[in-house]
Amino acid sequence: MYTDSHCHLNFPELRSDLPAIRTAMRAAGVERALCICTRLEEFEAVHALALDHANPAEGPAFWATVGVHPDEEGVTEPSLEDLLNRGRLPRVIGIGETGLDYYQMEERKGGRAVADMEWQRQRFRTHIRAAQALRKPLVIHTREASADTLAILKEEGEDASPGSAGGVFHCFTETAEVARAGLDLGFYISFSGILTFKKSEELREVARFVPLDRMLIETDSPYLAPVPYRGKTNNPSYVVHVARQIAELRGLTPEAVAEITSRNFEQLFSGCLAPA
Repeated sequence: MYTDSHCHLNFPELRSDLPAIRTAMRAAGVERALCICTRLEEFEAVHALALDHANPAEGPAFWATVGVHPDEEGVTEPSLEDLLNRGRLPRVIGIGETGLDYYQMEERKGGRAVADMEWQRQRFRTHIRAAQALRKPLVIHTREASADTLAILKEEGEDASPGSAGGVFHCFTETAEVARAGLDLGFYISFSGILTFKKSEELREVARFVPLDRMLIETDSPYLAPVPYRGKTNNPSYVVHVARQIAELRGLTPEAVAEITSRNFEQLFSGCLAPA
């Protein structure tokens, strides 16, 4: 059984083709997917996917998160109560995606400096506090901001201590040093289709380093389709190709990677996965 630990099935390019995607998932052995929220405005649609597809006997089972992506502007700013109220709902098992994104900051943010991104850092702290209050894992997005991401996690007590909610660094593209720091904080590391790209040898070295019992796989669909589908619309059935790449790197079968990463998913979200 494969588990896609991060996808956006509510996005129009996937939502409109959901029956076919679910058929493809079942054919590929992808039996579970975590549907990720990026704005409060879309939460109801994300949550509905999880509620409508809760029975594994009827096809792949979905769960949901609640959060506001760090790069989203001009959207409803989440309060702690916003996240807590939605995070308590059935089949909502994580908080995020959240974190920091400084990528192309000057071009896309009107020339603002890191000091001007305090709104992102405060939003991140709100998510961390919600996760801690609910004891539900964080789904971390970090891009060109790993030092600040790690520093804030430590400041907020996300350091594998009893009060930590833990979580996952999704769609990991950072260095082995950042992976090691995240692992030291008690986080899991999730790899996407980027791992299969020709120019991703450094990332493949990270995948060789990360302990198998702390690894997840994902699609981040509809983005980042793996080879041999690069450039096409991604969907959760393609997570198999991420598993195959890891299997090749670690001298395992894809089925073994599927079993290991699904077990890790269950461990990370332990206590949250029961049908409701």
